[in-house]
Amino acid sequence: MTYPNTRSAIFLSRPNRFIAVVDMDGVIETVHVKNTGRCKELLIPGAAVYLCQAGNPNRQTNYDLIAVKKGEQIINMDSQAPNTVFYEYLYSERYISGITKIKREAKYGNSRFDFYIEADENKIFIEVKGVTLEANGIAMFPDAPTMRGVKHLNELIQCVREGYKAQAVFIIQMKDMLYFTPNDTTHPAFGEALRSAVSAGVRVIAMNCVVTPDSLSIGNEVEVRL
Repeated sequence: MTYPNTRSAIFLSRPNRFIAVVDMDGVIETVHVKNTGRCKELLIPGAAVYLCQAGNPNRQTNYDLIAVKKGEQIINMDSQAPNTVFYEYLYSERYISGITKIKREAKYGNSRFDFYIEADENKIFIEVKGVTLEANGIAMFPDAPTMRGVKHLNELIQCVREGYKAQAVFIIQMKDMLYFTPNDTTHPAFGEALRSAVSAGVRVIAMNCVVTPDSLSIGNEVEVRL
């Protein structure tokens, strides 16, 4: 995926989870943050950030904050981007061949999963999670407790029990990660649920991304360590 009309800026502060204040070529600008997570290790005063101009002229903010530079690494922070790049990846048939149906926001019981796919005889429910937390080359999820994430994993287990295939796909919004692991320190219940899902037959996959200031695309599969 490609972002139009991108600009660079310097991060100054984040008054609340929806907005940030940046310095864009000497002009102080309030921008929308496309990620409601904490991201405290990323949004540090003085960090270089990348903005995309909003398409709606009636918005209160003219730009979206979509990426940040951490050391030499550019990390995409757009929480909507993982679903978009995975959708593009599915259509490329590099991931699953013989796809005859792709449905987004697929209803299952009382739940909705990001994707439902039919390929040959396989019927697959897929939940996608974006990953922005990294330490020493290790990608981790979540960066904050997520009971919704635990619920999704338990629902994927139920899909398997009813004869479907199920996957939890972690899109790491950066490159060159050594491996992916659940963040048991922040939310041990999520790690337990992820291990239970694997034991029940849910496939867990992590993939890194090629990130530039104005684009994001899926790169290589990354080892998952549970």
